[in-house]
Amino acid sequence: MSVMNLNDLETPAVVVDLDRFEANLHKLQRYLSSHHIANRPHIKTHKIPQIAHMQTEAGAVGITCQKLGEAEVMADASITDIFLPYNIIGGKIARLAALMKRVAISVTADSAETVQHLKQAAQLARRNDGKPDKPLEVLVEFDSGMHRCGVQTPEEAAALARLIHATSELTFGGLMCYPNTATLDPFVRATRALLASDKVEIKRVSGGGTACMWHAHEHAELTEHRAGMYIYGDRATIKSGAMTQDECSFRVLATVVSRPTAERGILDCGSKTLSSDLLGLTGHGLIVEYPDAVIYALSEEHGHTDFSKCPTKPHIGERVTIIPNHCCPVTNLFDEIMQVRGDEVVGTWKVAARGKVT
Repeated sequence: MSVMNLNDLETPAVVVDLDRFEANLHKLQRYLSSHHIANRPHIKTHKIPQIAHMQTEAGAVGITCQKLGEAEVMADASITDIFLPYNIIGGKIARLAALMKRVAISVTADSAETVQHLKQAAQLARRNDGKPDKPLEVLVEFDSGMHRCGVQTPEEAAALARLIHATSELTFGGLMCYPNTATLDPFVRATRALLASDKVEIKRVSGGGTACMWHAHEHAELTEHRAGMYIYGDRATIKSGAMTQDECSFRVLATVVSRPTAERGILDCGSKTLSSDLLGLTGHGLIVEYPDAVIYALSEEHGHTDFSKCPTKPHIGERVTIIPNHCCPVTNLFDEIMQVRGDEVVGTWKVAARGKVT
């Protein structure tokens, strides 16, 4: 696309400041590399193949996808090493088998039932002569405190590791958790001790999280880290202390379309732009030009904003810049992201994996 001025963009629009973006991209890669921790960024934040290639070119060992649909898009774009830390079961095993024939893929399991489904996928991926091309790498997910998926004890992890190891179509890859917490190292060490007599090795320990990314080196057992939001940043990342406001490359441009009262304004961005995530924050985003304003409610296409605490207040037609609470769902609401340097829009990225939630 030809270069255009930022003010020429129709709103709402998502823009990424390339200078900040590139600085963020290389900063985390340098940090992880300096501590001999593999970088395996999570693409659910951006869902853009071009960015995934930029991440691997910067030194990432591969990428992380949350759903098969994302992984299929990335495989179509010639990304060749993909981690899917999700329990893949049921009708999805045929798609996993097809993906196994195209790229190096690893997955997770936290139950014997999931292991059986993964075995079936590996069987479907056999070569024409009936022999396995290569075993499917499976990591055991353990619960590090988020109370989402994951086995609860080292004993459960060891039992599942033994089952995977004993399944010829699969290979035990190691352990995985999210996020990194103080439980990580003790859990890994306890599981390793339980597996010692079985000669089952934990080769890979995959941790994750953007909020905790600068503490990755404090976990002696960690071999790879999965962060997603580090390239963009958002209000939650700022709150965690992992990034500063000035480091955030990801912004939403919006316009004040109504001032119904002296204290209240309406923006042209609602729940279909900013998402409804609060993440413990007050309001649905930080308006950079009016930091004391509160986007207190969202209709589908309206951002209800309280400007009462602002010394000056915007006029109708004024454009504002918003750092959203959570950049990942905002990405999934847009077809394209605008690339910006200074006041110039220099390109676009198509959000190729938008809506890929299966």
